[in-house]
Amino acid sequence: MGRYDSAEEIYNRLLDETADDNERAPLYHELGIIKYKLGEYEEAITFYKKSLDIEEKTLPPNDIRLAPSYNNLGVVYESMGKYKNALSYYEKDLEISKLSLDENHPDIASSYNNIGVVYQNMGDYKKALVSYEKALAIRQRSLVANHPDIAASYNNIGAAYRNMGDYNRALPSYEKALMIRQQSLSPNHPDLASSYNNIGLVHENMNNYSAACSCFNFAIEIAKRSLSENHPNLLDSRENLERVKNKL
Repeated sequence: MGRYDSAEEIYNRLLDETADDNERAPLYHELGIIKYKLGEYEEAITFYKKSLDIEEKTLPPNDIRLAPSYNNLGVVYESMGKYKNALSYYEKDLEISKLSLDENHPDIASSYNNIGVVYQNMGDYKKALVSYEKALAIRQRSLVANHPDIAASYNNIGAAYRNMGDYNRALPSYEKALMIRQQSLSPNHPDLASSYNNIGLVHENMNNYSAACSCFNFAIEIAKRSLSENHPNLLDSRENLERVKNKL
């Protein structure tokens, strides 16, 4: 319900009522989630680490129940721009998941995807691409063909290729993401607008300005129906369109 103050109050009351570490660990974890959603990242890390400290003392080293704590710490560090810390925790999450889950489990794909995002943020696009492709391969084996997560993988692969300047590979990846999103999402979904915007950027990079304008127009029309007038994505697409118009 977004009533984080009430949730925090209840969790703290429960902490005061128990001295059992096994009961305290999940409460610390929930408080970490609340602090993360409030943007209070340092406090989120403190609570996640309190939870993890208990779990590491009470669970076997490779217990799958450790994975969410490692993953969530990775998420917070990524949000803070501390990519090396994020990568370390994401890799621990992946290591445990690979030991405990089926090789085609979607959680393993998510771990590879998270690692790819961190590498991309660090500017290491080749390593990002390797992780994205591993995530895609698992998702293709474990999910239906038009699942949004498969679209997300194609989108991320397209982004990696675009950042590498390989536009001939970026474009078909972005187009595959769009095709799946058209099949699986509502016509006004913001992810469709994002796909059109991404394809427009590649066309711009390839000097296909007319095609770029068309894509940006599609992105704007969808975004207008699904986002607020001052949403950053809508503003970006409008800025992109005006920039390309000046190149025609």
